[in-house]
Amino acid sequence: MSRVPAQAPGGAPTIREVAEAARVSRATVSRAFSRPDLLRPETVAHVRAVATRLGYTPNIVARGLSTGRYATIALVVPDIANPFFPPLVRGAQRAADAAGYGVFLGDSDEDAEREDSLLARFTGQVEGIVLASSRLDAARVRRHAERRPVVLVNRDLEGIPRVLIDPTGGINAAVDHLADLGHRRIAYVSGPHPSWAHQQRRRALRRAVAARQGLELVTVAARRPTYDSGVACVPALLATGVSAAVGFDDVLAQGLLAGLAAAGIPVPTHFSVVGCDDGVAATTAPPLTTVSAQTGEAGRAAVELLLGVLGNADVRDARYVLDTHLVIRSSTGAVSASRGG
Repeated sequence: MSRVPAQAPGGAPTIREVAEAARVSRATVSRAFSRPDLLRPETVAHVRAVATRLGYTPNIVARGLSTGRYATIALVVPDIANPFFPPLVRGAQRAADAAGYGVFLGDSDEDAEREDSLLARFTGQVEGIVLASSRLDAARVRRHAERRPVVLVNRDLEGIPRVLIDPTGGINAAVDHLADLGHRRIAYVSGPHPSWAHQQRRRALRRAVAARQGLELVTVAARRPTYDSGVACVPALLATGVSAAVGFDDVLAQGLLAGLAAAGIPVPTHFSVVGCDDGVAATTAPPLTTVSAQTGEAGRAAVELLLGVLGNADVRDARYVLDTHLVIRSSTGAVSASRGG
């Protein structure tokens, strides 16, 4: 059993005390936190268990200044308030915790310039970056990837490791579902133009509608993927004469539900709404039919890819693709004769 030395009154445990208690060298304690890949897993587990029992916390900043290794990564998202991102953040955090890394979180507020600034600030403080749903142009993403290892989520750039959520399966099922209910004119209420997810969902919808005879797709532009934007889109949506709409995400679709209710259009008896992501879909009124994405898995996979890069694994052009599926709830129903499909 490891001996736990007495701690100086009021003082934090030192690396020497951890080394003595674990009966290893101070260099081994340091490596257990900074370069666990250089040690046997059982040694890392033993040293960290002793450190936890003593209440020892490594000085990451000091170590980073001397070694260039901070045991921290950054995760940058465009809108932390969007329900798509918290499961992704949790998945990333769990994977980072398991590897002994801390996570700095940045929110760019859907602003490419702010995203650029956040990445520049993080570069000197972290070993690598997970960049989710980036709004930057490809050239700027690549410049940042030259300074620090970067893994992308929902952005497909050759030569940079990325985790992609493929909407095809869920979108195909959504179009089939609406068509089987008798809907013939369907609207897509769009997401942000720079968004890779928006581009993929729009493309998948166009292909799915074209594959079935007698269907028509129209697009209604939303300023931002927010609840208020969804509400504001309803007059334009109704003016198209469609009987169903697919929102870029659940938050936008939730706004559509509210705007339709305010306009006296009951859902689903007179209008059907489908969301994407399955973030808040189960809690809306009525609960949303939605294309479900594995966002927590995307966060986990992105961090594991990044750790592979940091561990010198050959994953520079890795492309990890996750599927989607349709979850049918109460916001979709048979086409109403009053709207004519």
